[in-house]
Amino acid sequence: MRLSGNQIVHADPSTLWKTLMDPVFLAKVIPGISSLEKLSEDCFNATLNLKVGPVNGNFSGNLQLEDISEEKGFTLRTLQQSKMGNANADVQINLVPIDNNHTEVLFDGNIKLSGMLARIGQRLVGGIANTLTKQFFENLQNELAETNSFK
Repeated sequence: MRLSGNQIVHADPSTLWKTLMDPVFLAKVIPGISSLEKLSEDCFNATLNLKVGPVNGNFSGNLQLEDISEEKGFTLRTLQQSKMGNANADVQINLVPIDNNHTEVLFDGNIKLSGMLARIGQRLVGGIANTLTKQFFENLQNELAETNSFK
């Protein structure tokens, strides 16, 4: 299943980059995340509890950042496992400066599903992925606004 799109975030590329590289911040904005433990510089153990429509499950696995180009982008690779099946994703994320206060986030990648997740159907899972992506960007923008209001 393909996951791609773009979103304009109200933050300069430097601020956005720092927040995307901060596991404490990410744990606040990734939908359903219950823990994000740093294993090494660019590798994390993630646990997610998701309930979106008829899909409900606990996922755990690795989250790896690769091909890192500071303040420009990176590749996110993850393998999340659950009783419902596995989700394996490779997503390229690019940050494009628009002006001093706005950055466009471009994302493009593939998600491979197995088990019950694959049997649910790409259409339903695609809708869930879109919902989670929308929630992520809403959470990101709200946390950035809250963090910047204290400066």
